[in-house]
Amino acid sequence: MSIPVWMDVDTGIDDAIALMVLHALPELDVKALSAVCGNSPLSCSYRNTRSMNTVLGTRYPVYAGAEKPLLREARHAPAVHGENGLGDVEVALPADEVLYEEPMWDALYAEAVRQKGQLRLIATGPLTNVAIALTKYSDLKDYLHTILIMGGATQGGNTTPSAEFNMYADPEAAAIVFKAGVPIVMCPLDVTERILLTPDEWKATAANGAKTGQFLCDILKKPWSFHKPYGRAGVQMHDSVPVIYLAHPELFDTEEAGVVVETKGTVTLGKTVTDLYSDKQFDFKNATVVLDADIDAVKRIILNSIGQAS
Repeated sequence: MSIPVWMDVDTGIDDAIALMVLHALPELDVKALSAVCGNSPLSCSYRNTRSMNTVLGTRYPVYAGAEKPLLREARHAPAVHGENGLGDVEVALPADEVLYEEPMWDALYAEAVRQKGQLRLIATGPLTNVAIALTKYSDLKDYLHTILIMGGATQGGNTTPSAEFNMYADPEAAAIVFKAGVPIVMCPLDVTERILLTPDEWKATAANGAKTGQFLCDILKKPWSFHKPYGRAGVQMHDSVPVIYLAHPELFDTEEAGVVVETKGTVTLGKTVTDLYSDKQFDFKNATVVLDADIDAVKRIILNSIGQAS
């Protein structure tokens, strides 16, 4: 029996790749997608998410969410994702597209109720949409089976020395989500930064004739131009990690932890403070934190998924 999934994204190059993986995995049943402001403005992330229906030949419902963080100015990442969020690659919207006017949080609640507590929510952007939904519907926590998050870090950050981008972009929203009482799986930078696709690997997908392989090559040009000068071997596949974890948890090592998101600090704003490596422990365990992965197996799933998506 497949697992019902809702995925909330800020599409985003690694989000786009994660959507290809999500679509390809037979264990997962995609109920809907939603977009949030993050890697790019909502106008771009919403359009990009809808355009993935063109790439995949699908008709997944796509809902728009928050245009900005709860309390802060929006932050974007054009140096990595391009001005439009897809490496400045233009993808047409589906010719027969159906637009869904309902806000993400209302549609998510309705779907969670329909799924009777079995819906898994994967969130790979800032957690603004999720926080709004949990705040508006106090009983949503009882209808969500799990929230799987790409975000945070147990050691350092990629936006500041303390914070990962999604947490830093809307720390107040992240704090709400981690306090909500829904079971959480946190896939932090410590693991996601190790899931790299190299130029040889993504070029091979195009050479094999996969249409999505050529799409992969096109969208990775922008982040590769950003990462290559730093001596990295490839481009990180952050957002595919929670998708693959949901389908194949056996490929990952985890530990239960207490996690709190810093909202008041200056140097530490957006830091996911865990008790994984401290003598002093929190008096709660609110997240399953992914600590390690079978890197080769995860990469095989990503590359195979891209081939299947064509």
